Amino acid sequence: MLNCEQIMPESKPIKNLKFNLQNSPIILGISAFYHDSAAALLVDGRIVAAAQEERFTRKKHTPDFPEQAVRYVLSESGLKLSDVNIIAFYDKPFLKFERLLETYHGFAPRGLSSFIPAIPVWIKEKLFMKRTLAEEFAKIGSFKGKFLFPEHHLSHAASAFYPSPFEEAAILTLDGVGEWATTTICHGQGKNISVLRELRFPHSLGLLYSAFTYYCGFKVNSGEYKLMGLAPYGDPGCEQTKRFKKLILDELLDLRDDGSFLLNMEYFDFATGLTMCHDKKWARLFSLKRRKSEADLSQEYTNMALACQQVTEEIVTRLAQTARTLTGSRNLCLAGGVALNCVANGKLLKSLMFEDIWIQPAAGDAGGALGAAYAAWHIHSGCDRIPQAPDSMRGAYLGPEFGHSAIRSCAGKHSAPFKEYPDFSALCADTAGLLADGIVVGWFQGRMEYGPRALGNRSILGDPRREDMQKKLNLKIKFREGFRPFAPSVMEECISEFFDLDRPSPYMLLVAPVQESRRLKLPEGYHSMPLFDRLYHLRSDIQAVTHLDYSARVQSVSRATNPRYWQLINSFRQLTGYGVIVNTSFNVRGEPIVCTPDDAYRCFMRTEMDYLVMGDFLFCKKEQPAFEDSAKWREEFQLD
Repeated sequence: MLNCEQIMPESKPIKNLKFNLQNSPIILGISAFYHDSAAALLVDGRIVAAAQEERFTRKKHTPDFPEQAVRYVLSESGLKLSDVNIIAFYDKPFLKFERLLETYHGFAPRGLSSFIPAIPVWIKEKLFMKRTLAEEFAKIGSFKGKFLFPEHHLSHAASAFYPSPFEEAAILTLDGVGEWATTTICHGQGKNISVLRELRFPHSLGLLYSAFTYYCGFKVNSGEYKLMGLAPYGDPGCEQTKRFKKLILDELLDLRDDGSFLLNMEYFDFATGLTMCHDKKWARLFSLKRRKSEADLSQEYTNMALACQQVTEEIVTRLAQTARTLTGSRNLCLAGGVALNCVANGKLLKSLMFEDIWIQPAAGDAGGALGAAYAAWHIHSGCDRIPQAPDSMRGAYLGPEFGHSAIRSCAGKHSAPFKEYPDFSALCADTAGLLADGIVVGWFQGRMEYGPRALGNRSILGDPRREDMQKKLNLKIKFREGFRPFAPSVMEECISEFFDLDRPSPYMLLVAPVQESRRLKLPEGYHSMPLFDRLYHLRSDIQAVTHLDYSARVQSVSRATNPRYWQLINSFRQLTGYGVIVNTSFNVRGEPIVCTPDDAYRCFMRTEMDYLVMGDFLFCKKEQPAFEDSAKWREEFQLD
């Protein structure tokens, strides 16, 4: 495990921010002990830093107490734990324990196999959370302040509304489960949040989606985005897809007009068991056995993924309409794990039900740390709120940053060949040239992103025009399933040139169609073609970021928010005429996104990535650069 000095060798206190430390509480929010542990720090009501623990410990989705994330956010602020007035934990353990006991009692005698191992952990640790937290924080420093425990979905709602640009908004939170709530509809007004409606466990859209994730052979709590990416491979016109959707609506749940629903728990096992659903009952219902992990993907599972996605979109749309009716608001904020379903988000936007939608970029449990801190600031402390445009998240660039000396130190440690650029414009021009030649480049700049998406500071980049780029990135760089799609990063000024989208999408949380003028006609019988034949069939002039249904998960890049990344894409535009590049997270399958220069260099060397840019340095591998035979480049990279 790294210590704080190793993580932040060049950290500087509260850069370019002015705070009133005498009259304002300093609030530390954390999420921990379930999955995606994180820490976030508010000073004078503004976000100083936020990060997930997985980035430091290198354990993906870690539930561990976020010690390294806490040390980082304090280091970034220049504060000590003793300076903190309030620590806010993102849910209420007593309520969660109540739900656990009542659920086991309600389903008894079922669930004994999971009850026996769960209860000792709760009695020993989770039930006495305040004591547990005090013991963990004592390892970091002295804390004499107050612990607060806002409810889980209030933390989600606070994370969605308070950083948004809206003075008032409807708030929709959807996830697996918090204490009791699985879905809430709230109304945010100024500094206040009112809870209007609540759907309770076990009736959960997040757990329904996770059940299909499990049944299609992916890992729960991390594979849901794979199911979303698989859905466009389904055939929307075929009888099997329609039958699957009808079975879901007729047998698995009772959906009401307002978006509320009841799950038929005869088919599900997550309430008290060790799996998501009853495999044999599902196999009889759908005439399809559960797919084993890593087994070949047949058309049946793609049709099932599509049916589940269609039902999810229907539920989200009905819930949003209810939120619109209850609040009368023309603005909507979203958070909770289901809010990461960017396909459903895009459909909501297209419906014109709301004038504007804002989604928390760290919508899952990691974002609960920030929401808990905001709830402590505005609700507990009663501090006023002044909305900011475009939002208060500062692009979600809230993690550690590493300067020249840290990158040079990494180069020395690994004896890595590199070229340093005194002129960043020249570095962008050369990198754009590499991308245009079909070369894959790692891109490591500035502060690490908060949330699950790489937004141009911890990214792997490619040329979207290349027919082979999607395959190359999946199989040779990311080492992941070949069907997985990639997202475009597009200059904010060029969005409508490439996508049917009339507003920025800075956090990669909206799916939009590729412009019709860029599409190529699909052949007859396209949906009956083998999966990978469809995948590799040419669909547009930005093939690498065009999914099978002509959709794309868009990230718009603002010159004001991320000038370095914008400058690179602009250099690519000047060279090729395309103000868009492929952006995927800087990691390989099963690992968190890289945090430090050392993480980035190790990932670079373990893949077939061609070049790596860190800060003002361009790194290559020790073999001769692929794009240049001249002695000049060998000399500049110190290869001789």
